[in-house]
Amino acid sequence: MPPIEHHVEVARAYSEARQTTDIDMATHVRALLEGIGEDPNREGLLRTPGRVATALQFLTAGYEADPVAVLNEAIFSDAYNEMVIVKDIDFFSLCEHHMLPFFGRCHVAYIPNGKIVGLSKLARMVEIYSRRLQVQERLATQIANLVDDLLQPKGVGVIMDATHLCMVMRGVQKPGSTTVTSCMLGEFHDEETTRAEFLRLAGY
Repeated sequence: MPPIEHHVEVARAYSEARQTTDIDMATHVRALLEGIGEDPNREGLLRTPGRVATALQFLTAGYEADPVAVLNEAIFSDAYNEMVIVKDIDFFSLCEHHMLPFFGRCHVAYIPNGKIVGLSKLARMVEIYSRRLQVQERLATQIANLVDDLLQPKGVGVIMDATHLCMVMRGVQKPGSTTVTSCMLGEFHDEETTRAEFLRLAGY
């Protein structure tokens, strides 16, 4: 299956699965409260199951969005051929291993090859992929691959710098630790000077 069709198919499958589910999340949250020894009938928790269900729907809203459609509506032909960087895109996601938040900044760069894309759409794409259960390594790769597939640029670079609450609040409990991941494609991977310029402009 061609890369773009694959992205579209995945987005459609996620959306259909979400729309057809009949699982009442609030009921399951109530059971979780009971499982940790709480009384879901006490005043402070009466509305908690509904609030948690609503919050989870919001935090995973990326399953309902199609990043291909988002980018496709803002792709334009242009002769500009220098590096384009959108820096410091805030993102918030949920770790798929513990469903605890990880959050930080994302930097997206590409070198056009006849096509450019609206800058806000790059930030929107980061948001879509972030609002799913994720691991940071895959998140960076998904963003880079989509830009590469739709724009077919000379190169794409993505850097993500995040704090993971599964490391800060539990496990090794190391506050202040951050995780940096990257995905470099095309000239960002092959050309050391291009990669170095991106890292410098992104502040690394």
